[in-house]
Amino acid sequence: MTDPSATATVVLLLGLRRVVIDDVKRQLDRPGVQLVGGTGVDDVRSAFTHTRIDHVIMGAGLDLDTRLQIIREIFQTSDTTTVHMKDRVSGPDGFLPFIRSVLHGLEDYKP
Repeated sequence: MTDPSATATVVLLLGLRRVVIDDVKRQLDRPGVQLVGGTGVDDVRSAFTHTRIDHVIMGAGLDLDTRLQIIREIFQTSDTTTVHMKDRVSGPDGFLPFIRSVLHGLEDYKP
């Protein structure tokens, strides 16, 4: 069986609550995009251990220290992964539109 991440664009979605991440994953159905979810640094480490991560989209609910730890972990682990961080002012309701916008903007991006 072929690993779906071998051909798909793999996006790691990070947020404060697993339920929000799972809800967003259910609402997004994009051909050629595999969504992986997580809530902290340990999930980032696990995701990078198990698959190639092309892009990380991070919600604003995570506290600043956690966000900085995550960024450090990503950039120490990968030279190719892009990181996109949502603003705080749009709140949790802005997470899905932010993700959709980032994914739309990345459609033509090929490093």
